[in-house]
Amino acid sequence: SCCGGWLMSQAKLEARGAWGPLAPLSNFVSRIALRLVALAIVDAFALWLLYLLLRDGVWPLAVALIAVTLIVNIINLTDRLYPLRWMSPALAIIILMVLYPLLFTVYTAFTNYSDGHLLTKAQTIRRLAQERYLPEGGVTYKWTAFRSAEGEIALWLVDAEGKTYFAHPNEPLEEAAAGEGIFGPPDANGVPESIEGYQRLQLRDVLPILDSQLAQLEFGEPPLTVKIKTIQEAAQLQQRYVYDAEQDAILDQATGTWYYADEQNGYFTSAEGRSLNPGYQVVIGWRNFDRLLSSPALRGPFLLVFGWTIAFAFFSVLTTFSLGLLLALVFNDPILPARKLFRTLLILPYAIPGVIGILIWRGMLNQHLGVITTNMVKLIGWAPGWFTDPWWSKVGVLLVNLWLGYPYMMLVCSGALQAIPSDIYEAAEVDGASGWQRFWHITLPLLLVSVGPLLIASFTFNFNNFTVIYAYNEGLPPIPGTPTPAGYTDILISYTFRLAFQSGRGADYGYAAAITIVIFLVVASLTLFQYRFMGRWEEVSENV
Repeated sequence: SCCGGWLMSQAKLEARGAWGPLAPLSNFVSRIALRLVALAIVDAFALWLLYLLLRDGVWPLAVALIAVTLIVNIINLTDRLYPLRWMSPALAIIILMVLYPLLFTVYTAFTNYSDGHLLTKAQTIRRLAQERYLPEGGVTYKWTAFRSAEGEIALWLVDAEGKTYFAHPNEPLEEAAAGEGIFGPPDANGVPESIEGYQRLQLRDVLPILDSQLAQLEFGEPPLTVKIKTIQEAAQLQQRYVYDAEQDAILDQATGTWYYADEQNGYFTSAEGRSLNPGYQVVIGWRNFDRLLSSPALRGPFLLVFGWTIAFAFFSVLTTFSLGLLLALVFNDPILPARKLFRTLLILPYAIPGVIGILIWRGMLNQHLGVITTNMVKLIGWAPGWFTDPWWSKVGVLLVNLWLGYPYMMLVCSGALQAIPSDIYEAAEVDGASGWQRFWHITLPLLLVSVGPLLIASFTFNFNNFTVIYAYNEGLPPIPGTPTPAGYTDILISYTFRLAFQSGRGADYGYAAAITIVIFLVVASLTLFQYRFMGRWEEVSENV
């Protein structure tokens, strides 16, 4: 056994010595092969998805998919880009989930994408091609469904003259008679009670699959194929709309009318001005922006809404920062007992989901049952109209937003206060500075240097804080005499939501995207204007 073990160990050493120089090469080849197989799988999936997108005319997403696929292939096939290989999945996700939606929003602003224009042109043509009609001379049938052991559905058809047929999907109708061959004796309606190899379906079996399965089947030969119309009736239906690519038009075979593509409005329209529904997406240029600037609905309450938007964002930042800073200063004092406990309790609103907090405040401010409102009535005999009075509704929104926002400001200010050197306060105290002077000339300027960018970010967030406005009171109470519904507590984003989606014309995504771009430009301009003052704060901090 010892000799055998020695021989086996020698064999292993010789094999290791013989194959040792080739091991790095084999590992390299295996890594290359694994990488190529992974890329082949990714490319195959991308090509399949690209085919579907191009077939449906979804050009923006197809272009984004091509760009992402090329980037992933170039990164993984170029040695100089080796550090980016592990980042390529993240880059692909960023492009598809972040960059593409932004670019698609800009693209949508220049289209008629809306209810009635949700599909691309190719999808609309296919959708219209599914329409069927009963032509002159078309035959209607009573039908009964049978299912074979393999799951195939077949129909027993009876026409108005009493002729009977046994029909298989996508096969010619064949005349049949109950009581002959594989067909069992007829019942009172002339339908075989049984068919050899088939099970007769009862009404309880037919209803669950009527729309999802049976209505999709076609029996007989084109152009007059038999399709199920109702729970009792089937008919020889013909394709109603036929697309002619040369004329870029659709023929209505029921009326003989031609509908030509209108690339300005996204419809197939006849010479008489009638249009087929649904329409399709087209690029309409600056029409959404022109509509935005010239719309009477926007010119009406726009100034009121825009002014309140600025005031809401400003006072939200001012109140939350003031309360957060006050609490941070109070609990920054080391002589205060149980500071950690109080800080934890004060942070609780930040841990509760915002929508839940808003709904709780709605309940407490309720006109008839709210604990705050009812106790105010008991104590002073009066309570404001938190949801009905224009001014008090705005106060209520700011109060709720204060509750939601002060914990964040308290945390930020607590961290910033720790970064201020204590020797500055000691020097100021030696120079005889009062507590207010130390706060106004030392604490606040140094604090704003650190917290200033966060205050600007908070202003930008509250400028578009749709959640608190809509969850609190849906922007109400309404402003009287406006062409479209608008509320006193509506900010710009909630007001545009009304214009785009609640104006009685359905969802208008192109118009909403145009308004979104305008809001972005306004917010960006205000943010840049605010950043100009940050230089002053830094100058003040340098002189402290």
